[in-house]
Amino acid sequence: MITAEKQDRSHLLTLKTLGGYLWPAGRKELKWRVFLSLCCLAVAKLINVYIPFLYKAAVDALTAEQAVLALPLGVIIAYGVARVMNKSFGELRDFFFIRVAQNAQRSVALNTFKHLHGLSLRFHLDRQTGGLSRVIERGTHGIQFLLSFVLFNILPTALEILLVTGILFYQFNFWYALITFGTITVYITYTLYITEWRLKFRRKMNEEDSTANTHAIDSLLNYETVKYFGNENHEYDRYDACLRGYEDAAIKSQSSLSLLNIGQGLIIGVGLVWIMAMAANGVVQGIMTLGDFILVNTFLIQLFLPLNFLGFVYREIKRSLIDMDKMFELLSMNQEIQDAPSALPLKIKGAAIEFQGVSFGYTEQREILRNISFTVPPGKTVALVGPSGGGKSTLSRLLFRFYDVSSGKILIDGQDICEVTQSSLRAAIGIIPQDTVLFNDSIRYNIAYGQPDSGDQDIEKVVEYARLDELISRLPQGLETVVGERGLKLSGGEKQRVAIARTILKNPPILLFDEATSALDSHTEKEIQNSLKEVSRDRTTLVIAHRLSTIVEADQILVLKQGQIVEQGRHAELLVLQGEYAAMWARQQEAQLEKSELDL
Repeated sequence: MITAEKQDRSHLLTLKTLGGYLWPAGRKELKWRVFLSLCCLAVAKLINVYIPFLYKAAVDALTAEQAVLALPLGVIIAYGVARVMNKSFGELRDFFFIRVAQNAQRSVALNTFKHLHGLSLRFHLDRQTGGLSRVIERGTHGIQFLLSFVLFNILPTALEILLVTGILFYQFNFWYALITFGTITVYITYTLYITEWRLKFRRKMNEEDSTANTHAIDSLLNYETVKYFGNENHEYDRYDACLRGYEDAAIKSQSSLSLLNIGQGLIIGVGLVWIMAMAANGVVQGIMTLGDFILVNTFLIQLFLPLNFLGFVYREIKRSLIDMDKMFELLSMNQEIQDAPSALPLKIKGAAIEFQGVSFGYTEQREILRNISFTVPPGKTVALVGPSGGGKSTLSRLLFRFYDVSSGKILIDGQDICEVTQSSLRAAIGIIPQDTVLFNDSIRYNIAYGQPDSGDQDIEKVVEYARLDELISRLPQGLETVVGERGLKLSGGEKQRVAIARTILKNPPILLFDEATSALDSHTEKEIQNSLKEVSRDRTTLVIAHRLSTIVEADQILVLKQGQIVEQGRHAELLVLQGEYAAMWARQQEAQLEKSELDL
């Protein structure tokens, strides 16, 4: 549970962080805009405070014993001009500040997006995308609200309260100023107290909203799985449970809002009646004019109207601060994997890969790899095989430096990958993963993602390499065909071929095939294997394979079991050993024979 003290410190830190975006270093034009908008704000507020005096002057002139039309007419014109100027300076304030506000929102959103991409794979596996997107969406909206209302509503209203209180004290007496200031103080205190009490309902609403959104997105992304198991009603029930929690919290929030509004109305009503009665008594006794009565009434209306709105503004500011706290918490999260201060770009000579005594575990209690050592010579192909859970895919994640090793080193051409820049490391490696996920865009876009500045000729060439030309020719929109969310409009084999084309286009010196042909039929697999063999010629290649038939020509085969290398050698050498590899080969050959007999 967050204490009030911790929450306040968090809000102050959030406001300080936001201030850096409103007063950005090196952006003089934006700083000038902030200055000019504040000047316009001050002028508009001074005019607004002066307007009641014009109103008073017109009333006094009209109620004089010998009223002359020319005098009140001139004051009335001045009154109208002042109203126009007040509105104009308010619009100028917005004109100067809008670029500052939009730049702040864009900068925060972009920095958050960049930071999320900089966080480790561990973070993204632990967090759910639906809930994360809602945090960013609400946080960005919170910035917009905070800038609009704090700078141009709360602060101007506070300034006007001080000015009006001083005027009432100077123009009339101490009691007018005291009652006005006291009423506002009681109002604000009551609003703060009740709003703090109501915050728990808002937090509960946010939690249930995020959970409901996460469940909805997760369910829709797994549409086929839901249909396979006929679990639509189960999904409806899960979603409805979250909506029910939101509904209960929303009812409590609205009920407490009614209590807040009634109390606010009572406080303002009492203060207004008290001061107006004093002013009316002054008029009756002859110590105040009717214009003074109108002046006091106008001042109070100008103050209390924003105060009526202040309850909503304060509640929304608290909500915005909570939402912004969550978003800025993301920005304050440390990046688990960072470039060393002295990191240099990776220099590729022959692209030799070396694992030296590498151990790794996702948690301290779960060690995945134990003292792994092997070398992939320049231009050679090394295959990793073994039962599921042995750590094969973990090696690929370590090579990309999605995680840092617990102990040992990974070297490329003698350079520790922890001492080179991540961008240069990943630029040197191309991967064709087992589970290919595509962007919800065209086939062309997904292929060109390997090298975004590639031309049509380059894309057409890799389409042929990946044996995608037949598929493209069958599609009415060809390369412009949209593949759908996560590529669901394509079959598993078609997605895999797009991934192969994308990696070929990247043209890296190091290739990593993680079950690259696992989703292909036998005929297509042979075609793709020939393409991969051609592409990987003279490139350092690491192959993670399940089908042993795909790696029989590898220069070296490593058998990984329970995080350790238990056998290594070429295909023929491992068969002679009659060990783990030979047993796996026999099982797969037997399964292939049974499949062939069934096909016959």
